[in-house]
Amino acid sequence: MSNRLFQGVIHQMKDAIDRVIGVVDENGVIIACSELVKIGEIRQGVRDELSYTNDVITSTGYTYRPMTSGPKTDYIVFVEGEDKMAEKMSKFLAISLGNIKNLYDEKYDKGSFIKNIILDNILPSDIYIKSKELHFNTEEMRIVFLIKFFGKTDMLPFEMLQNMFPDKSKDYVISVGEHDIVLVKDVKPGMETKEIEKIATNIADTLSAEFYTKVSIGISTVVENIKDLARAYKEAQVALEVGKVFESEKNIISYENLGIGRLIYQLPTTLCEMFLQEVFKKGSLESLDRETLQTIQAFFENNLNVSETSRKLFVHRNTLVYRLEKIRKLTGLDLREFEHAITFKVALMVKKYLSSKPIKF
Repeated sequence: MSNRLFQGVIHQMKDAIDRVIGVVDENGVIIACSELVKIGEIRQGVRDELSYTNDVITSTGYTYRPMTSGPKTDYIVFVEGEDKMAEKMSKFLAISLGNIKNLYDEKYDKGSFIKNIILDNILPSDIYIKSKELHFNTEEMRIVFLIKFFGKTDMLPFEMLQNMFPDKSKDYVISVGEHDIVLVKDVKPGMETKEIEKIATNIADTLSAEFYTKVSIGISTVVENIKDLARAYKEAQVALEVGKVFESEKNIISYENLGIGRLIYQLPTTLCEMFLQEVFKKGSLESLDRETLQTIQAFFENNLNVSETSRKLFVHRNTLVYRLEKIRKLTGLDLREFEHAITFKVALMVKKYLSSKPIKF
């Protein structure tokens, strides 16, 4: 479609510009030109040279300039001549065609449409109208992966993700920030969470190995209607934020697996502070040393089973009972009782949540 778009504009410019002008695509092929006989000619050498400079160059009587219309340069414009006028005209042509393509993509490109939905840049009432214009299936099952990069990155991860998910009619790779990329993926009915997390693991492993950078991925729930993609994107964001607090050792976090952490994350800090004050006597939580906290964690991980916990900790059963009794005296909570254990578990998570919040002055 871009070929026809560019050719249409260039045809209208032909009489106003007394020089040969045209566009080279990502394969180094001329796809639009004021001299039709040149369409199909190869300019790969020019494209290779521009990939190093990303600036204007001259070659064999023509001036070439990249047309930046997205996260990467797909197209190059050229103007006959190697003089200053050719340089100015190439800049004018690059800006004009780049803006026209952006406007075209905004109106007709499905990827841009999806981006506007997840970022809440389109009214709900307009979503179905636009879907009909684009012949977009609104009732398919989809899921959102929010992929966050840490450290210095360029646009190469974006290109690699596009190569990993080449079916542009079903999977959409969208750049939403310098270090954030969204994958909106079509999923089959009945696909289990493990299968979805396996996709995320494959993405993280591939990108980490290729770019030597840490990658974290938040996964939304499956949505069945296109209008719910904005909610799914927010779920993926929450998954990363909550995971950073409660699952810091994991780099793939699913919204469905956040559990009570999701609830705590949405509570006001003042309410959390009041809860801690009510549950623990002043200073009782702070008085627990590292060994005791590790014992508590192991006790929870082994489903409040004294025998199993003592075996995992390599301590005598009576030693563990002594430690649990010590915790009861300090905090007033007996972890061997289910209700007390739940209260203590939630309180520890609330404490961790408050510790993660920046101090306000």
